[in-house]
Amino acid sequence: MDLTKVLAQLRKELANLDAAIASLERLQVEGRRRGRPPKALAAARKSGHPAEQELPPTRGGNGR
Repeated sequence: MDLTKVLAQLRKELANLDAAIASLERLQVEGRRRGRPPKALAAARKSGHPAEQELPPTRGGNGR
């Protein structure tokens, strides 16, 4: 077992976890965003991308 490779992989995983935690913390502070979704998200929903189908549907119109 190469200890250097193991340490490099663990550091990579740590960076990924730090990024995920930071994203979740921003979501918690900001709450749900209002307004029109970004173009990439709207395009993914139209194309039926499987990961985007899990998101709740957006309300049409002006939200009333």
